[in-house]
Amino acid sequence: MTLKINDLAPNFTANTSEGELSLHEWIGDGYAVLFSHPKDFTPVCTTELGAVARLQEEFSQRNTKVIGLSVDGVQDHLRWKSDISIATGSEVSYPLIGDPELAVAKLYGMLPASAGEEAAGRTAADNATVRTVFVIGPDKRIKLSLTYPMTTGRNFDEILRVIDSIQLTARAPVATPEGWRQGDDVVVSPSLSTEEARAKFGEVREVLPYLRLTAQPS
Repeated sequence: MTLKINDLAPNFTANTSEGELSLHEWIGDGYAVLFSHPKDFTPVCTTELGAVARLQEEFSQRNTKVIGLSVDGVQDHLRWKSDISIATGSEVSYPLIGDPELAVAKLYGMLPASAGEEAAGRTAADNATVRTVFVIGPDKRIKLSLTYPMTTGRNFDEILRVIDSIQLTARAPVATPEGWRQGDDVVVSPSLSTEEARAKFGEVREVLPYLRLTAQPS
């Protein structure tokens, strides 16, 4: 199964480093970031988990929870957390999902059904496709998915930027242009005429008939 934007994020119940949880119930009425890893005790993923721990307050300010998934068991996750703290200086306090039977990785289309049902004996290279970031909305639908190669560390400042855009455009008829950051001008939605946009937002600048900019709504 290939998951696409606006698909319902598959629900599951799993053991994590913070106890058993059901994904949809755990997300509640906010947003969530689910980011996956091909194996514990891998170098690039170690830096990523520490980076997310350092940014956890930034996610919280956006009403966004974070949860990791690695194709190993919870006991390995607990030991890995100590290494992450040593390497990055950040303590992982968000849950890490144990997936020793590869069930969640397959449910989210990151491994094929033919991968079997056991993480033991598999290398990180065997699980190389388990490197996707999913942003899930309060409606439990997928708002973003990004898959990275194992050799490229993910930029979680970019994930925060995307969440800012997703949340802004969910509440106002606008889009965000290339490289947009909080406070930059935004694109007026084609669903509004220029007259309607000026009535709603005030000043609107027409670059092209289909590209109109206005100040970010408060």
